[in-house]
Amino acid sequence: MSDLFAAAGLERQAPRPLADRLRPKQLADVVGQDHLVGPDGTLTRMLRSGTVGSLVLWGPPGTGKTTVARLLAGATDLAFEQVSAIHTGVADLKKLFDGARGRRAMGKGTLLFVDEIHRFNKAQQDSFLPVMEDGTVTLVGATTENPSFELNAALLSRAQVLVFRPLGAEAIDSLLRRAEAAEKRPLPLDETARAVLVRMADGDGRASLTLAEEVWRAAGPGEVFDAERLQAVLQRRAPIYDKSEDGHYNLISALHKSVRGSDPDATLYYLCRMLDAGEDPLFVARRLVRMAVEDIGLADPQALVICNAARDAYHFLGSPEGELALAQAAIYLATAPKSNAAYLAYKSALRTARENGSLVPPRTILNAPTRLMKQEGYGAGYRYDHDEPDAFSGQDYFPEALGRQNFYRPTPRGFERILGERLDRWAQLRRERQGRG
Repeated sequence: MSDLFAAAGLERQAPRPLADRLRPKQLADVVGQDHLVGPDGTLTRMLRSGTVGSLVLWGPPGTGKTTVARLLAGATDLAFEQVSAIHTGVADLKKLFDGARGRRAMGKGTLLFVDEIHRFNKAQQDSFLPVMEDGTVTLVGATTENPSFELNAALLSRAQVLVFRPLGAEAIDSLLRRAEAAEKRPLPLDETARAVLVRMADGDGRASLTLAEEVWRAAGPGEVFDAERLQAVLQRRAPIYDKSEDGHYNLISALHKSVRGSDPDATLYYLCRMLDAGEDPLFVARRLVRMAVEDIGLADPQALVICNAARDAYHFLGSPEGELALAQAAIYLATAPKSNAAYLAYKSALRTARENGSLVPPRTILNAPTRLMKQEGYGAGYRYDHDEPDAFSGQDYFPEALGRQNFYRPTPRGFERILGERLDRWAQLRRERQGRG
């Protein structure tokens, strides 16, 4: 049979998925990202000049990152190269760079799209720097992880980060209407079931079109699914809340306040609601880390260690086993002594630093690497604390024009009680050694 197709000059091709067939042909067709591609969007403004710089596209799956990268290449007349960080090594990148140099010599630029760029290690990320700097490639990386944590600072300094948002209900419904127009038939869903399908997509445009295909395959002639039948057929439950709407923020707020209020039972309830609703467990892990540094702080320094360990355990175990590590960390936070003293100290110190950022530290604590600096008194009179009684000299370290400040005021709870006693002892020694005892 394949010979007959070949003789007729035809090729047998597998049907393309709906999401691929409906991939936007121009930036204006991208839904849900008006802040980037709308009439006054960031990318729209960039493209008015006819060029774009290197970019990092950060956002959840199915929000249009790959599509936008392809369209940017077309809009700027660049050759488009796409790789995945999972399957690409340094040797592969070198070949791509050599190809881009060859094109550049012929007057053609290259847009290199790197999917899941956060999966590249430091050496691989560093390999992009010279070709970004000399214009060999315009790098566009896509990531679902926070670039601040996952990408090198040197790479980030050479690229602009653009945030892609989860698609709202209106954007998902717009995609479904496009699918119905392309298929020339309506989805066999009643009004409630259609709303459930939108929620099932969970802000992921690609997922919404995949679900639509599944619905059409499953429906018999003349059959219309209600919400219950839809969930049974797709074997998928709609999230309890839409992560892009108020439910997401309401529940994370409730979780945070339950931890702060030392209620482990309410903490577990809201944690389980979020995980059961399909919340990204790593988002929950990040919030637990924030709670550890904001609400427990140095009252229990182990809280931060345990939250980071829980995050790593989730990475190692995956779902659902790893979710138990998050639950354990949440219980620990809720039952730990509470202190926001470090949080308040940081805010106070930051405000003072901004107001007094031009003051010079005392010369006694400045290094003197040159003879001239020694002659100018740099480092003169500095006392090495380890050589002093109690390993404490009692010197002043603030700029003279500012005087001593007191930002950190530990609470009498948990480990901070010990820190408070230690600071009181040092304050007494400072007064004695500065002749103010």
